[in-house]
Amino acid sequence: MKKTVIVTGASSGLGFAIAEAYLKRGYNVVGNARSMERLKEAAAKLGKPSNFLPVAGDIAKADTARVLFARAIEAFGKVDILINNAGVFIPNPITAYTEEEVNTIVGTNLMGFFYPSQAAAAHMAGNKSGHIVNITASVALNPNVKVPAVLPVLIKGGLNQATRALALELAASGVKVNAVAPGIIQTPMHGKDEGTQNFLKALSPTGQIGSDQDIVDAVLYLTDSNFTTGTVLAVDGGMATGTW
Repeated sequence: MKKTVIVTGASSGLGFAIAEAYLKRGYNVVGNARSMERLKEAAAKLGKPSNFLPVAGDIAKADTARVLFARAIEAFGKVDILINNAGVFIPNPITAYTEEEVNTIVGTNLMGFFYPSQAAAAHMAGNKSGHIVNITASVALNPNVKVPAVLPVLIKGGLNQATRALALELAASGVKVNAVAPGIIQTPMHGKDEGTQNFLKALSPTGQIGSDQDIVDAVLYLTDSNFTTGTVLAVDGGMATGTW
């Protein structure tokens, strides 16, 4: 039977790249995003495969996670992998955050991890197998004064620790829990101008900017492994190693 993976935030960016990689492997992919319109656009870019199931909804809400798993199980029998990718990154000095930004970050990054993971734990523990992978952030491992981001560091840093805690909690059930902590990844939002690119490159000691494929490779490694759990894998050109 084909394996099934749920990817949150699947309509664009890293989530789209991760969904595409699993589809290329022949997996069933259940993609979540807030907007069904964006999910349909993503499905079109993927070639409208029959094994891609779009499920729209706000992942910060418990009902969305329940529906996501119910739809996946109804369509494909069981869920083998959950990729908690949905997230927002808003860098700001602490005094500059608005109440709306706080609620957005806490909702998407924290609740968007907790409720799907809760549903995954119940389902996967019953099957005695499964993988949960959380997409966190390198800056939460090693904060950088050049990128003031106390709120993302608070939430993503908590998710790094929660990854370890949940790995221990689910170890006896055969469920593996890991995280990938990306550094600076090239996206359209960064722009191509030389000044921006040079600033971003300088945020890692290797002077590099990562690609979607770097993160995809890390995720695939973790879900292929039967002996890796409780790991936070930094894919960041060395950002989290210290000060340089």
